Amino acid sequence: MSPEKRAPLDRRRVADTALRLLNEVGLDGLTLRAIARELDVKAPALYWHFKDKQALLDEMATEMYRRTVAGVALDAADTWQERLLKMNRGLRAALLGYRDGAKVYSGSRFTGTDHAAELEANLRLLTDAGFTLAQAVQAGRTASAYTIGFVTEEQGVVPLPGERREGYDVGERARRMAGYPLAAEVGQLLFDGYDEQFEEGLALVIAGIGARYGIS
Repeated sequence: MSPEKRAPLDRRRVADTALRLLNEVGLDGLTLRAIARELDVKAPALYWHFKDKQALLDEMATEMYRRTVAGVALDAADTWQERLLKMNRGLRAALLGYRDGAKVYSGSRFTGTDHAAELEANLRLLTDAGFTLAQAVQAGRTASAYTIGFVTEEQGVVPLPGERREGYDVGERARRMAGYPLAAEVGQLLFDGYDEQFEEGLALVIAGIGARYGIS
Protein backbone atom coordinates (compact mmCIF):
# COMPACT_ATOMS: atom_id res chain seq x y z
CA MET A 1 0.00 0.00 0.00
CA SER A 2 1.36 3.44 -0.91
CA PRO A 3 2.13 6.02 1.82
CA GLU A 4 -0.70 8.14 0.43
CA LYS A 5 -3.22 5.35 0.93
CA ARG A 6 -1.97 4.80 4.50
CA ALA A 7 -2.31 8.50 5.37
CA PRO A 8 -5.21 9.51 7.64
CA LEU A 9 -8.41 10.30 5.81
CA ASP A 10 -9.64 13.90 5.99
CA ARG A 11 -11.69 16.31 3.87
CA ARG A 12 -8.70 17.86 2.12
CA ARG A 13 -7.24 14.51 1.15
CA VAL A 14 -10.55 13.23 -0.19
CA ALA A 15 -11.01 16.41 -2.25
CA ASP A 16 -7.46 16.21 -3.60
CA THR A 17 -8.02 12.61 -4.65
CA ALA A 18 -11.37 13.50 -6.23
CA LEU A 19 -9.77 16.30 -8.25
CA ARG A 20 -7.09 13.96 -9.56
CA LEU A 21 -9.66 11.31 -10.43
CA LEU A 22 -11.83 13.90 -12.15
CA ASN A 23 -9.30 14.16 -14.99
CA GLU A 24 -9.61 10.44 -15.65
CA VAL A 25 -13.36 9.88 -15.40
CA GLY A 26 -15.03 13.29 -15.73
CA LEU A 27 -17.85 14.60 -13.58
CA ASP A 28 -20.34 11.92 -14.61
CA GLY A 29 -17.95 9.13 -13.66
CA LEU A 30 -16.88 10.70 -10.38
CA THR A 31 -18.71 8.65 -7.77
CA LEU A 32 -18.05 8.29 -4.06
CA ARG A 33 -17.48 4.60 -4.68
CA ALA A 34 -14.77 5.34 -7.28
CA ILE A 35 -13.08 7.84 -4.95
CA ALA A 36 -13.18 5.34 -2.07
CA ARG A 37 -11.61 2.71 -4.30
CA GLU A 38 -8.83 5.15 -5.23
CA LEU A 39 -8.22 5.80 -1.52
CA ASP A 40 -8.38 2.09 -0.70
CA VAL A 41 -11.22 2.55 1.78
CA LYS A 42 -14.85 1.50 1.89
CA ALA A 43 -17.34 4.00 0.49
CA PRO A 44 -19.13 4.51 3.87
CA ALA A 45 -15.87 5.94 5.26
CA LEU A 46 -16.36 8.99 3.04
CA TYR A 47 -19.71 9.79 4.62
CA TRP A 48 -17.92 10.75 7.84
CA HIS A 49 -16.58 13.71 5.85
CA PHE A 50 -19.21 14.39 3.16
CA LYS A 51 -22.91 13.70 3.44
CA ASP A 52 -23.35 13.39 -0.34
CA LYS A 53 -21.68 14.07 -3.68
CA GLN A 54 -22.70 17.74 -3.72
CA ALA A 55 -20.95 18.31 -0.40
CA LEU A 56 -17.81 16.84 -1.95
CA LEU A 57 -18.20 19.04 -5.05
CA ASP A 58 -18.43 22.05 -2.73
CA GLU A 59 -15.11 21.09 -1.14
CA MET A 60 -13.56 20.48 -4.56
CA ALA A 61 -14.68 23.93 -5.72
CA THR A 62 -13.24 25.44 -2.54
CA GLU A 63 -9.93 23.73 -3.22
CA MET A 64 -9.97 25.09 -6.78
CA TYR A 65 -10.43 28.56 -5.30
CA ARG A 66 -7.53 28.03 -2.89
CA ARG A 67 -5.34 27.11 -5.82
CA THR A 68 -6.57 30.11 -7.81
CA VAL A 69 -5.54 32.48 -5.03
CA ALA A 70 -2.25 30.67 -4.46
CA GLY A 71 -1.39 31.10 -8.13
CA VAL A 72 -2.29 34.79 -8.42
CA ALA A 73 0.04 37.57 -7.24
CA LEU A 74 -2.29 40.23 -5.87
CA ASP A 75 -0.93 43.70 -5.18
CA ALA A 76 -2.56 46.33 -3.01
CA ALA A 77 -1.56 48.83 -5.72
CA ASP A 78 -3.62 47.03 -8.38
CA THR A 79 -6.21 49.09 -10.20
CA TRP A 80 -9.68 47.61 -10.06
CA GLN A 81 -9.29 46.57 -13.70
CA GLU A 82 -6.01 44.81 -12.95
CA ARG A 83 -7.56 42.98 -10.01
CA LEU A 84 -10.48 41.68 -12.06
CA LEU A 85 -8.10 40.63 -14.82
CA LYS A 86 -5.81 38.78 -12.39
CA MET A 87 -8.59 37.02 -10.50
CA ASN A 88 -10.40 35.85 -13.62
CA ARG A 89 -7.28 34.77 -15.45
CA GLY A 90 -6.36 32.78 -12.35
CA LEU A 91 -9.85 31.31 -12.11
CA ARG A 92 -9.78 30.19 -15.73
CA ALA A 93 -6.35 28.61 -15.29
CA ALA A 94 -7.56 26.72 -12.21
CA LEU A 95 -10.71 25.44 -13.92
CA LEU A 96 -8.82 24.36 -17.03
CA GLY A 97 -6.63 22.16 -14.85
CA TYR A 98 -9.46 19.65 -14.45
CA ARG A 99 -11.79 17.82 -16.80
CA ASP A 100 -15.24 19.39 -16.27
CA GLY A 101 -13.60 21.88 -13.90
CA ALA A 102 -16.08 24.64 -14.75
CA LYS A 103 -19.06 22.33 -14.21
CA VAL A 104 -17.74 21.32 -10.78
CA TYR A 105 -17.16 24.94 -9.80
CA SER A 106 -20.45 26.32 -11.13
CA GLY A 107 -23.26 26.31 -8.57
CA SER A 108 -21.05 25.04 -5.76
CA ARG A 109 -20.64 26.91 -2.51
CA PHE A 110 -17.42 27.48 -0.63
CA THR A 111 -16.92 25.54 2.57
CA GLY A 112 -15.59 27.42 5.57
CA THR A 113 -14.28 30.98 5.30
CA ASP A 114 -10.99 30.45 3.46
CA HIS A 115 -12.15 32.85 0.75
CA ALA A 116 -13.12 35.68 3.10
CA ALA A 117 -9.74 37.43 3.21
CA GLU A 118 -9.44 37.69 -0.58
CA LEU A 119 -13.09 38.66 -0.94
CA GLU A 120 -12.66 41.42 1.64
CA ALA A 121 -9.51 42.69 -0.10
CA ASN A 122 -11.16 42.69 -3.52
CA LEU A 123 -14.28 44.47 -2.27
CA ARG A 124 -12.14 47.02 -0.44
CA LEU A 125 -10.11 47.72 -3.57
CA LEU A 126 -13.23 48.22 -5.71
CA THR A 127 -15.04 50.39 -3.17
CA ASP A 128 -11.91 52.50 -2.71
CA ALA A 129 -11.94 52.97 -6.50
CA GLY A 130 -15.42 54.50 -6.30
CA PHE A 131 -17.81 51.54 -6.59
CA THR A 132 -20.61 51.20 -4.10
CA LEU A 133 -20.58 47.86 -2.30
CA ALA A 134 -23.50 46.66 -4.44
CA GLN A 135 -21.70 47.73 -7.61
CA ALA A 136 -18.50 46.02 -6.49
CA VAL A 137 -20.41 42.78 -5.92
CA GLN A 138 -22.08 43.05 -9.31
CA ALA A 139 -18.77 43.77 -11.03
CA GLY A 140 -17.06 40.77 -9.46
CA ARG A 141 -20.01 38.47 -10.04
CA THR A 142 -20.38 39.51 -13.67
CA ALA A 143 -16.70 38.97 -14.44
CA SER A 144 -16.58 35.58 -12.72
CA ALA A 145 -19.83 34.47 -14.37
CA TYR A 146 -18.30 35.34 -17.74
CA THR A 147 -15.20 33.30 -16.90
CA ILE A 148 -17.12 30.25 -15.67
CA GLY A 149 -19.43 30.35 -18.67
CA PHE A 150 -16.56 30.77 -21.10
CA VAL A 151 -14.64 27.84 -19.63
CA THR A 152 -17.77 25.67 -19.62
CA GLU A 153 -18.08 26.22 -23.37
CA GLU A 154 -14.32 25.87 -23.90
CA GLN A 155 -14.21 22.53 -22.08
CA GLY A 156 -17.14 21.34 -24.14
CA VAL A 157 -14.75 21.46 -27.11
CA VAL A 158 -11.37 20.93 -25.40
CA PRO A 159 -11.98 18.83 -22.26
CA LEU A 160 -8.29 18.91 -21.36
CA PRO A 161 -5.25 20.46 -23.07
CA GLY A 162 -4.38 18.38 -26.11
CA GLU A 163 -7.85 16.81 -26.36
CA ARG A 164 -10.61 17.88 -28.73
CA ARG A 165 -14.12 16.50 -28.88
CA GLU A 166 -15.19 14.84 -32.10
CA GLY A 167 -17.33 17.08 -34.28
CA TYR A 168 -15.40 20.31 -33.72
CA ASP A 169 -13.21 20.28 -36.82
CA VAL A 170 -13.22 23.92 -37.92
CA GLY A 171 -12.25 23.13 -41.50
CA GLU A 172 -15.00 20.53 -41.88
CA ARG A 173 -17.52 22.95 -40.38
CA ALA A 174 -16.51 25.61 -42.91
CA ARG A 175 -16.98 23.16 -45.80
CA ARG A 176 -20.44 22.13 -44.57
CA MET A 177 -21.51 25.76 -44.23
CA ALA A 178 -19.93 27.02 -47.45
CA GLY A 179 -23.25 28.48 -48.57
CA TYR A 180 -23.21 30.81 -45.56
CA PRO A 181 -19.80 32.50 -45.80
CA LEU A 182 -19.96 34.65 -42.67
CA ALA A 183 -21.32 31.81 -40.55
CA ALA A 184 -18.64 29.51 -41.96
CA GLU A 185 -15.86 31.98 -41.22
CA VAL A 186 -16.70 32.41 -37.53
CA GLY A 187 -15.94 28.79 -36.74
CA GLN A 188 -12.33 29.77 -36.18
CA LEU A 189 -13.48 32.41 -33.70
CA LEU A 190 -15.99 30.20 -31.93
CA PHE A 191 -14.05 26.96 -31.59
CA ASP A 192 -10.38 27.86 -31.65
CA GLY A 193 -7.95 30.43 -30.24
CA TYR A 194 -9.52 30.27 -26.79
CA ASP A 195 -6.79 32.25 -25.02
CA GLU A 196 -7.25 35.24 -27.31
CA GLN A 197 -11.03 34.95 -27.28
CA PHE A 198 -11.12 34.82 -23.48
CA GLU A 199 -8.92 37.90 -23.14
CA GLU A 200 -11.02 39.88 -25.60
CA GLY A 201 -14.26 38.92 -23.87
CA LEU A 202 -12.89 39.73 -20.41
CA ALA A 203 -11.68 43.11 -21.68
CA LEU A 204 -15.19 43.79 -23.00
CA VAL A 205 -16.73 42.86 -19.64
CA ILE A 206 -14.36 45.09 -17.68
CA ALA A 207 -14.79 48.00 -20.09
CA GLY A 208 -18.56 47.56 -19.80
CA ILE A 209 -18.39 47.62 -15.99
CA GLY A 210 -16.45 50.87 -16.08
CA ALA A 211 -18.83 52.44 -18.58
CA ARG A 212 -21.94 51.30 -16.72
CA TYR A 213 -20.83 52.74 -13.40
CA GLY A 214 -18.84 55.69 -14.75
CA ILE A 215 -15.59 54.61 -13.08
CA SER A 216 -12.35 54.73 -15.02
